[in-house]
Parts: sequence; C-alpha cells; structure tokens
Amino acid sequence: MQRLSLTPRANWQQTVESQGLIFHTLENGTPYWDESAAYQFTAAEIDTLEAAGYTLQEMCLAAAQHIIDKKRYAELDIPDFAIEAIEWAWNNEPPALYGRFDMTWGGAQSGSAPKLLEYNADTPTSLLEAAVIQWNWLKDLGAMPHSIFSSKPDQFNSIHEKLIAKWKDIDSYLSKPVYFAALDNPEDQLTVTYLRDTAQQAGLSTEQMFMQEIGWNDSQQMFLDPDEHPMFSIFKLYPWEAMLQEEFAPHAIATYQSIRWIEPIWKMLLSNKGILPILWQLYPNHELLLESHFDSPGSMRDYVRKPLMSREGANITLVRDNATVVSTPGPYNGKQIYQTLAPAAVFDNRHTVLGLWMIDQDCCGMGVRESFGPITDNFSSFVPHFFT
Repeated sequence: MQRLSLTPRANWQQTVESQGLIFHTLENGTPYWDESAAYQFTAAEIDTLEAAGYTLQEMCLAAAQHIIDKKRYAELDIPDFAIEAIEWAWNNEPPALYGRFDMTWGGAQSGSAPKLLEYNADTPTSLLEAAVIQWNWLKDLGAMPHSIFSSKPDQFNSIHEKLIAKWKDIDSYLSKPVYFAALDNPEDQLTVTYLRDTAQQAGLSTEQMFMQEIGWNDSQQMFLDPDEHPMFSIFKLYPWEAMLQEEFAPHAIATYQSIRWIEPIWKMLLSNKGILPILWQLYPNHELLLESHFDSPGSMRDYVRKPLMSREGANITLVRDNATVVSTPGPYNGKQIYQTLAPAAVFDNRHTVLGLWMIDQDCCGMGVRESFGPITDNFSSFVPHFFT
C-alpha cells in the first residue's frame, strides 16, 4: 500500500460533474474528490481487506443476535418502544441493502491486520464516489498514453453491479413505487439519487422526495407521499435514531410490519458505537478489533472517546498518555464509548481511512478517505485507489 502523486485529468471537474458528483470541491477551494493522488495496493492486500469485511460482517451479525438474546438495548440507548419492531425485523428478515465498515490499516508493510473503527450500517454516504467516480477515473487513466500503470490495473469495486443485482433480488418483496427519501443537503441527495438510479436500472419503479415531505394520515393510519398516495416501500437516508425522535416515530413503529423500510430498523444495533465494546467482549483480542469499553477507558492511556451515535467526526475526543490531544465539537451528547487508539495509517502526512462496502452480505468495494488531522470528517478528501 502506497500513496502516489499524480497529475489530475484535464477538465476533471466537468468530467465528474457529468457522472453525478456535483460537490467535488469544498468551499475553500480544496478538492473533496482528489485525483492528484491515488492509493496503490497489491492484490494480496485487497484479498486481506475483502476477507476482513466478510469476517466482520459475520461477527457483527452475531453481536446483534447477542444484543437481542441478552436484551442489552439499554446499553445502546435503544428506546423501549422500538424493541418489538427491531426483534420482528431481525426474525423476519425484510430487505437490507448496504453498509460500510470504516477501517484503519497501513498495508501489509505495517505488520498489523486492518482494524475496525466503526460500522455505518444504516446511512453510509460517499457511495457514488466509491462505486462510479473512481471506476471511471481508473478507466480513463489506464487508457492514457504513458499511463502510470506498468501492468493492467484493477480496482476493488463491484459495488454498482452488486447494487443492481440486489435490487433485482428484493424486487418481489417491495411494493411499487419504491420511494427514495433524504434530507435537503447535497451529500445526502447525491447518494439517494444514485441509489434510485441503481434501482431503476434493476427495473424497479421509483419516486424521490425529501424526508419532510413524507406525510401521515391519521384516519387511514398510513404514510402518504405529496400526492397523498400510500407509501409501502421506502428507502430513507435518515438514521433510525433520528427517526425515533420525530413526531411520527410512534406511527413508524406501529405500522412497521406493513412497510418495507430500507434499511431495516435492526441496523440500529450495528450503526451504534455501542456495538464496538460488545464485539470486544464477544471476541476479545481479535486481530480485526480495537479494544473498546463502555463507561471508562480502563487501563488504556491512548484512546478515542465517541458518543454512541455521532457522525462525520463530531464530538470525538482523542487522548494520548491520558491527555486530550484533539476534541471536536458537535451536536451529539449522551453515553460514550472508549476505543483504544488505532495504529496510525499516515501517508504523506495524511491520515487514511478505508471504507469497505457491504452490499447485503457481500464485501465488494472500497473507498479511501484522507485528512491532515487524525479525525475523519465531512471535509476529508476522497482519493481513488487501484491494485496491480
């Protein structure tokens, strides 16, 4: 694994815009999509990462079963009124689509296994970049004269094909149209528009709307679209823990068995940071895990403190030798977990996080994010990768 400096394609901004990536540059002029570099992996390193994704998925599903069996919901701040729906969804297996493991790894040369930072199993973004934009970048670069590649390059990336195949697989479980809903911000709209496109390529009838446009009719006891049609299949790029704080949350729970929500509500168990100490309890000292605890850091002197439900690097405290080094602001409060500080994966002064994409149970792709600081946030760049 190494970071290579490259010359960006001419007119790269127009190129990625034409492929759907409209927020390719931050407000300060820094590229979010950064093709002035690329990460090169060996085929063996890709095999290691793919195997890690499959292993972690098995472990996380076992951890979810453990939470349900042992009724450990309170430790994850799961509200009591959601438990029945979680257990129904877990046992009846309504369709689930995707998730992303965030990993840290310095490559084979580090002498260490990849380590799990957290699992965004409910509302992961940076999907279009991983599935489409970096794949097209690879094709363009490989076709150029005097290409940097000494042999035919490849990419750990079958995300697009797997998404279309998964929509076809779950088609018969979904009433049509399938609604795609997200908040009115560019990143979420980009992701949900892309996912809608993959569903349409699979032959499904779809509609798209903002989350706040979902209505509720008390007399019909149904969620309605803006044209007052009943909604029975809804992909929502909106976290379950936020949904359960909304005014309509009791209706979502009361009608849960008659509506196909994607992702299903049991994904709350895996996208919650509380899954990390539970994984450590179930698989102590596993090579893919970082030591994690509820309540206190114990004997750890170098660790990260995270709220159970923080996102985009918010409300994170990084501690070295029992002294706070970095602390980020944000809106997330409540219960915290403590996770030992991961071995640094730093290339050219950039801290690197690898996002392993799961489409249902298949580990089928990767995206690389990097930042100058040790905490990945929504300003961190997305950098393409390849392997030879």
